[in-house]
Amino acid sequence: MPEGHTLHRLARLHTGYFAGGPVRVSSPQGRFADHVLVDGRHFERATATGKHLFHHYEGGLAVHVHLGLYGFFDSHLVPEGQNPPDPVGQVRMRVGSATGNGPAHNVDLRGPTRCEVLGEEAVAEVRDRLGPDPLDPAADPGRAWERIRRSSRPIGALLMDQKVLAGVGNVYRAEALFRGGLEPFRPGATMREGEFRGLWDDLVALMAVGAETGGIVTIRPEHDHGDVPRRGADRPRNYVYQRDGWPCRVCGDDIRLQTMEARTLFWCPTCQSG
Repeated sequence: MPEGHTLHRLARLHTGYFAGGPVRVSSPQGRFADHVLVDGRHFERATATGKHLFHHYEGGLAVHVHLGLYGFFDSHLVPEGQNPPDPVGQVRMRVGSATGNGPAHNVDLRGPTRCEVLGEEAVAEVRDRLGPDPLDPAADPGRAWERIRRSSRPIGALLMDQKVLAGVGNVYRAEALFRGGLEPFRPGATMREGEFRGLWDDLVALMAVGAETGGIVTIRPEHDHGDVPRRGADRPRNYVYQRDGWPCRVCGDDIRLQTMEARTLFWCPTCQSG
């Protein structure tokens, strides 16, 4: 499932592609009939909160997208004077410029968990159900801390709970806990506020790099040995995520794998022994 930095990056890209003009919205697959409510309207901006993306249109309407496990966007640039290519496969939603002035982007959405038209009040309700987002400059990390310090659940599970923190997924959970030297099985109630604040600040910095570059970068330069990741040279090099059975980059102990609340957890038993 894409993590929060991906949705924030998409929001920036889609705002750049479409903001300030009318767009054509269609559903080649036919499973998003409400596209007619926004087709032809001016695209005001795209925003993201956690793993939720919103396309905001004139008149107080927004398309709410949650990519889920399998959703993704394709983007292609259509040269001036040419028609966009025919949709290929199951395209839930296509968005393209309606102005016809110069080259124009088209984006195709495939396989989302959710694609729906909402009013702005309903958008606010979605956001209110989420915890603070490390990529939101106005986020209040104190809201997350209040839930964590009262919880008996392990911090490794709390970080993945979108009602506690919005946008943190399995990669950032594993990597940030390692970087902080935090044992993932510690109950939230045993965390010190300074530990949480350090974890929050690290997530803010790491996810900002992800939103800017499109990739997850978590290894400090002194620990990056230029090795090939398990899933191939095009994948990011991590400290612990998907490195189970491999030696820790810092201490050499074997990275462990365990299921925590139905999600796979990776950690180093030596570096995260506290």
